[in-house]
Amino acid sequence: MTTTVLADLSAPNHAQAIICLLNDYAQDPMGGGAALSVFTQANLIAELQKRPGVYVVLAWDADQPVGLAVCFEGFSTFACKPLLNIHDLMVAAPYRGRGIAKQLLAHAENIALSLGCCKLTLEVLAGNTPAQAAYRRFGFAGYELNPAMGQALFYEKKLGG
Repeated sequence: MTTTVLADLSAPNHAQAIICLLNDYAQDPMGGGAALSVFTQANLIAELQKRPGVYVVLAWDADQPVGLAVCFEGFSTFACKPLLNIHDLMVAAPYRGRGIAKQLLAHAENIALSLGCCKLTLEVLAGNTPAQAAYRRFGFAGYELNPAMGQALFYEKKLGG
């Protein structure tokens, strides 16, 4: 039976699970296809610990970490309330199709409700149709303020080296 827990970033087994799962995700085509850098692997947990509003949900099958959701509290200016962004969500390949993503999303939603958030947000690649289907089944939809203006697009501008 799979269970989800709010990660304790100071617990070595949780920290190791986060790095291991994120590294697996990064190496997947949906995560870019390349391992996390040595720098990221060595520093991510400490950097997450420095930031308020970080919530990491881990899914476990007995003592095996099998999925995670990394969430960050944000703020909706239009609603004047907090929101919770699911920045990373992944399930290890051998465990996909077992409802673990739904468990992770439900746990994140419970965190958001406890914080008084007005919504959950996330990004998904256009080619990741299995994830899109899972998100729609959970109640997510494309974001738009005015249907005449269309759905929001996610852009980035990389900074530094």
